[in-house]
Amino acid sequence: MPVSYSKSSVRFGLFEVDLEAKRLNRNGMRIRLAGQPFDLLAILLERPGEVVTREELRERLWGPEVFVDFEHGLNKAMQKLREALGDSAESPRYIETIQRTGYRFIAPVSSETGGDVAQKNGSARPGDGETALAVEDQDEVAQPSDEISSHRVWYRSWKAVACVAVLGLAATAVWISHLRSQSSGSIHAIAVLPLKNASGDPSQTYFVDGMTGELATMLVRDSTLRVSSTASAMQYKGSNQPLPEIAHALHADALVEGSIARTQEGVHLAVHLVRADTGRVIWTQSYERSTEATASLSDEVAREIASRLHSVAAQSVIVPAVSSAAHDAYLRGRYFWMVGRNDEAGKYFRQAVEIQPDYAAGWAGLSSYYTAGALGNGLDPEDALPRGKAAALKAVQLDDKLPLAHAALGAAIFFSDHDGDAALREVRRATELDPELSEEYHLQALILSALGRYDEALAVQKRSTAINPITHPAAMAEILLMSRQYDQALNDARIRLHDFPDARDLLSNLVEIYHWKGMDRESAEMVARLYGQSGKPNPAVMQVFAAKGHRGVVEWMLNELKQTAAKSQYVSPALLARYHAQLGERDETIALLERAADEDDPKLVFIQTDPSFDFIHEDAHYRALLQRIGLWSGK
Repeated sequence: MPVSYSKSSVRFGLFEVDLEAKRLNRNGMRIRLAGQPFDLLAILLERPGEVVTREELRERLWGPEVFVDFEHGLNKAMQKLREALGDSAESPRYIETIQRTGYRFIAPVSSETGGDVAQKNGSARPGDGETALAVEDQDEVAQPSDEISSHRVWYRSWKAVACVAVLGLAATAVWISHLRSQSSGSIHAIAVLPLKNASGDPSQTYFVDGMTGELATMLVRDSTLRVSSTASAMQYKGSNQPLPEIAHALHADALVEGSIARTQEGVHLAVHLVRADTGRVIWTQSYERSTEATASLSDEVAREIASRLHSVAAQSVIVPAVSSAAHDAYLRGRYFWMVGRNDEAGKYFRQAVEIQPDYAAGWAGLSSYYTAGALGNGLDPEDALPRGKAAALKAVQLDDKLPLAHAALGAAIFFSDHDGDAALREVRRATELDPELSEEYHLQALILSALGRYDEALAVQKRSTAINPITHPAAMAEILLMSRQYDQALNDARIRLHDFPDARDLLSNLVEIYHWKGMDRESAEMVARLYGQSGKPNPAVMQVFAAKGHRGVVEWMLNELKQTAAKSQYVSPALLARYHAQLGERDETIALLERAADEDDPKLVFIQTDPSFDFIHEDAHYRALLQRIGLWSGK
């Protein structure tokens, strides 16, 4: 695919690149470089110091409609480019690999006019144009605590070596110049970095992570700032990256960092507000609170930050008082929910609302537990779905401004009532209240997919992935699979699998994608990985494939499900129906789908999107089933 260039000639180090003639010279001598390796260099030179994602490179180099082994092609082009530059991935002088993301050109670059690209926006001194904020505790800033000292040392080092940008700090310089070019110098976007566990007690991890999330949530409520999602910020837990680089990745003008410790005497929280462009601490404060006052601490800190940044929300939201015991149970529940341990999450969410029946967040969490349990085979949906909807309604009744309450209600309505329009209204209300909720955009995309609105679903899922690319790596491929775009689905899934080799959702999607593309051996290999142990594929799967082909593998998976059901564990009838459908067994498929409807199986909402059921779409019994459960009937 042809690549257009925004400059005619640029220089870096001993090299000069003539972009129009597509020539690379070193000290006046031409270096052999052409085709995609040259185009790759040109793209990186368009935005020196910035990360260019692998997805963008795929679209620029191959185009959105071309389907190739993108991963291999890009790696080969990068290898040739580095050979031409005498560069290496291990000790880069020019091109830095950003793990799981893309590449960044890190050397100083000048245009044909001789101007330094990284300095075109001016060279304002640190502090120029900053919001005038007083530091309340001068001693703490003069002698920073351990958790920020490394960042302060980095900042002083940056000033000392600004003229030696080949050390790899050009990326930061570009971001700093961009921020300083903003005439107001004000802060509009903020991110809360993971608080550090100052107690040193690993058993307090749930509390520390929970308080991080609550501080971000309260900033959304109490301010007009754009607040990065907690899920996006949590990936920097324990990171030693310079703060400006983290801010760049999170699109934040300022960062909140600090530490927290809980003891028998109470809670100590140290918070620092840091400008992204200078790395300068512009406000710091320590809080000592009793255990009983812990639940309101995040709200207190958020209001203080909003006030100091002149970003107080127009309408103040009153946060109801929460007992320390209920709050602690809720934080435990959120922690287990985030790590995928739904049963334990449900236990603590239930405990939270038993301690304090008017705790809206606790009810929202309990609703999510019931709905997720019904969807994931852990709970009987006939019992769980009504409980989930009731809990969500309770949460919204108690706190109509709580985003998670509306998200929980949207999910409950969709999976229990199959009312897509009502569900979308609730989920969209959640993202109106907090525009950085990647999980709720993902839920919205799933609902749109189930309704057959695939283009909208893909657009919304792209928004979710942009906010948080980690939590749902299989999401884009899954929607493409639902929309029968198998080539695009395979391309996306392969790229994601490179970064998330153990993601079970990805492996499950690839089982289906390969099958519908007629690549049954590759499909069987994914099944073997999915049912493997300790990172090793299950050898039984390939033995079955060798003997009976794809049909044998489907029968093997069906038998695994039936063994699970024999252990008195709930198994979705819709899931059983899927495998009978892949075996072409029409009567068994229809019977199981009827049973799924009788049992309120939430997986029914996706049967129209599953290619396995395409062969019965014109069946009268199937059409009657769709009408009975209120699903769209389009193809």
